[in-house]
Amino acid sequence: MEILFLGTGAGMPAKYRNVTSIALKHLNSGSIWLFDCGEATQHQILHTSIKPRKIDKIFITHLHGDHIFGLPGLLGSRSFLGGTDPLIVFGPKGLRSFIETSLEISGTHLKYDLAIHEIEPGIIYEDEEFYVEARSLDHALLSYGFRLVEKDKLGPLLVDKLKIAGIKPGPIYKQIKNGETLQLADGTIINGNDFIGPSKNGRIVTILGDTRYCETSVQLAENADLLIHEATFRKEMEEIAFEYFHSTTVQAATVAKSAGAKKLCITHISSRYEKSDWPLIEKEAKEIFPNTIIAEDFKKITL
Repeated sequence: MEILFLGTGAGMPAKYRNVTSIALKHLNSGSIWLFDCGEATQHQILHTSIKPRKIDKIFITHLHGDHIFGLPGLLGSRSFLGGTDPLIVFGPKGLRSFIETSLEISGTHLKYDLAIHEIEPGIIYEDEEFYVEARSLDHALLSYGFRLVEKDKLGPLLVDKLKIAGIKPGPIYKQIKNGETLQLADGTIINGNDFIGPSKNGRIVTILGDTRYCETSVQLAENADLLIHEATFRKEMEEIAFEYFHSTTVQAATVAKSAGAKKLCITHISSRYEKSDWPLIEKEAKEIFPNTIIAEDFKKITL
């Protein structure tokens, strides 16, 4: 997987940071999942290799404008650019009204099937490879955090062990890979599981919407390979962060540490901070959780 930050600012666009949007690219399938779609997200996409028609799922954390105002335009452009594959949008109650009203009033007609799922806490999506859990956070509007869990992968077929046992390649290898119990031509009974290596643990990515520090964030980030957490304010502005339902650098780092996450990326940085402040912002979080990086527009993280 590859994470690409399309916007990393808070509240309104700034010179060096657009408002929030994060793309998750599934490198094997080419599928792209988008998390939030702030104003001008499609302009940001123009500076990347992302093709809007490849976006097949959009997850909206909450309905503040800096997280959704780019959505109607992107939906329309996806159609204008030849996108015909279905698209699913997940988000809080009210999302359907926002999308349908925007498209209707603007006379935007989509050439693809659009499904809008207004979600409740719990598992909101599952396929053969992943499931996505959503839980509500602590923000001025209903705001969700998402925990993306890649399912464990079956271990590799131990071909060398099979050869030592005198089992030649052929259709039987598929049966063994499936863990079946088989009888060989000489009458020997084998258990396929004896010829499969250890399973590979799936990766976990946690992407949180805007929030104050809360235990739900820790639960969603438990043992995550990557935690993406807002850090709108520096540590000395904890009272203001609380008043505006946001988090500080130290609070984001504390969530990562408490959750046993492997890596933290802080984002949603207030426009009050100049580019020269960014290293200091990152340093504050690193003092609590050393494996921290600060997001920037177009930064990539590969897992």
